[in-house]
Amino acid sequence: MSTRLAGVTVRLGSVTALDDVDLAVRPGRIEAVIGPDAAGKSTLARVLVGLVAATSGTVDSPPRSRLGYQPESAGTWRDLSVGENLDFVARSHGRDPSGQMARRIDDLLAVTALGGAVDRLAGDLSGGMRQKLAIAMAMLPQPDLLVLDEPTTGLDPVSRADVWRLLARAAGEGAAIVATTAYLDEAQRADHVTVLDHGRVLVAGRAEDIRASFPGRLVAGTARDPDHPSWRRGRSWRTWLDADVPDVPDEADDRPVLEPDLEDVVMAASLRRRDEFAEVGR
Repeated sequence: MSTRLAGVTVRLGSVTALDDVDLAVRPGRIEAVIGPDAAGKSTLARVLVGLVAATSGTVDSPPRSRLGYQPESAGTWRDLSVGENLDFVARSHGRDPSGQMARRIDDLLAVTALGGAVDRLAGDLSGGMRQKLAIAMAMLPQPDLLVLDEPTTGLDPVSRADVWRLLARAAGEGAAIVATTAYLDEAQRADHVTVLDHGRVLVAGRAEDIRASFPGRLVAGTARDPDHPSWRRGRSWRTWLDADVPDVPDEADDRPVLEPDLEDVVMAASLRRRDEFAEVGR
């Protein structure tokens, strides 16, 4: 069964945290939900696991007994050892950690390389090890839906790659996976991407389809273009010549044309959304 949000809006007091959001993820697939701080990523994760109620719209998720969730705060008990954290999760699901579940725990300790740290307190682990423990805890009951809220934030590139290997393993076990992140490059590892901006879906689709949807041309320059939307990437500037600009550039314009990546598409979509809001406010 697919996990689905249809037209979901969440209002928290005077703040609209999610605004008419659609999302669907099938078993064995990974959905990356991307956006900056305050985009609505954590709210979406909490809606999926039933910790926040939708103000309107439809939420179709498995029952709580079939959910795995790693919150933004990592989801481990720092005063318990690695082994005690996993035992506690097993018992909370009504499973005897010394029975058949013991093989599952041993397997997860092996794939997370935490077997040698089973007696260490979670609070004494490095950030990457603690994140892998949190994911192992969420994976332990072999849930139908695994929701991970920013599991790679603050990790080094090697630890981030390790986390995504764990997600691929969970998908291989048949779980539908939703992982929120602020890192656009991680979208390349997901089956489908949803980009949020101030609670609204900015763009959604497969990463390669999103990149191919870039309207107009993207050129590189050494300075900001005062006549067209521009943004800085490293030491250079990227300028978006949208669909209204003729395909044949001015002969005097010798700026190289670039192949847009996902960050460029998101930036262009964000600028377009901002312009749309400005038009409404006039």
